[in-house]
This record gives sequence, C-alpha cells and structure tokens, in this order.
Amino acid sequence: MSGTESTAHRKGITMAVHDHPHRSPGFHLLSLRRTRRDSSEPAVTHRADTHTARDYAFASLRLLTGFVFLWAFLDKAFGFGYATPSGKGWIDDGSPTKGFLSNVAAGPMESTFHSWAGDAWADWLFMLGLLGIGVALVSGIALRLAALAGTLMMALMWMAEWPPAKHLSDGGASMSTNPLVEYHVIYAVALIALAAASSGDVLGIGKLWARLPVVRRNRWLR
Repeated sequence: MSGTESTAHRKGITMAVHDHPHRSPGFHLLSLRRTRRDSSEPAVTHRADTHTARDYAFASLRLLTGFVFLWAFLDKAFGFGYATPSGKGWIDDGSPTKGFLSNVAAGPMESTFHSWAGDAWADWLFMLGLLGIGVALVSGIALRLAALAGTLMMALMWMAEWPPAKHLSDGGASMSTNPLVEYHVIYAVALIALAAASSGDVLGIGKLWARLPVVRRNRWLR
C-alpha cells in the first residue's frame, strides 16, 4: 500500500468512528435503564392499588370490631335496654359481670366464675378492658396491647361458655354450635391479625402514635 493510500485509509477509519457516535456504550446503557424502568411502572402501580385495597379492608374490620367493644361498654355502663336493661347499668349500681358469670353452667372453671360474679375488681377489669380495647381499635393505637388484652378476655369468656360441653351441669343440652371454634375465637384471631397488619395506619392515628419517642423505644406499645 502506497503512502497516499495508507493516509486515505486512516482518514476513512477516523471518519467512520466520528460518523457513528450513537454506538457509544454510555448511550446503550442509558437506553436499557429507561426501558427497564418504563416496563416496570405498570406492575408497581398495580401492586400499590392492591395494597391500598387490603389496607382499607383491614381498617374497616378494625373500626367495626372496635365498635363492638365500645358498644358493649356503653350498653353495660348506661343500660340502653339492649343486652343491659334500662336502670340496670353500671352507673345505676348494676354489675356488668354478675349476670353472665353467675349463669356459667359448664366447664372446669364454673365454680370459680360463680365466685367472681359481681366482685368489684371483676367489674372494673371487665369494663376497663372493653373501653380500652374499643378505644385502641377505633383510634388505631396500641393495637398490640389491645390484641393481648382482647385475646385474654376472649379466652376467659370462651371458658365461661365452654363450647366443648354437650350438656350443662344440670344435664340440659348446651346447644353448642361448635366444640372449639366460635365467635370468641374469631374475635381473638381478628385482634391479632389487625395488630400484625398495622391496621391503625389507615383511617386511624397509628402512624402518629408510632412516632412518639416512648413508642419508638418500646415497640410492644405499637
């Protein structure tokens, strides 16, 4: 190859390199990143919508369950005439526990519940439990404590009704609908699920509660 041809050949290579700047690695990397980000956007949006629906479902269950506990407290405290007759409320010197515990007619704790019926400490613990659990659920705070207290309360009430029994202590039929799983068990499981799902963050003040220094130091208050 002559000197003139060699020079022309080098110039051709140089022009070819400068004529194709779009082949640079940096441009291809940027294009690849854009493609990946764009392709993932619909999936992210879909997951966010699903989580939002789930969160609102848990929040609705939390509010409804909280109302159950609050209504029980209010009816027993003031005697609205539903489960508690008018004039028989706690403020009228009625006992929230006497009627229920004195009528326990089955189970290994029958005599123990009879001895507790109407005691001031039993009335106060029961009513404070109903009020505390109800307020916690409606507001969305201290759900772990509410789940613990509620599960203990439901366990005691389950034992008072004693669903495994086919017959009562007087020989009559217990009319138990299920020997193991009935509404007290469902309530207990619901309370635990609501606490585990942090359901107070939606339609509640759970997020504000979690930011308090004392709650940050003691996660069991969450």
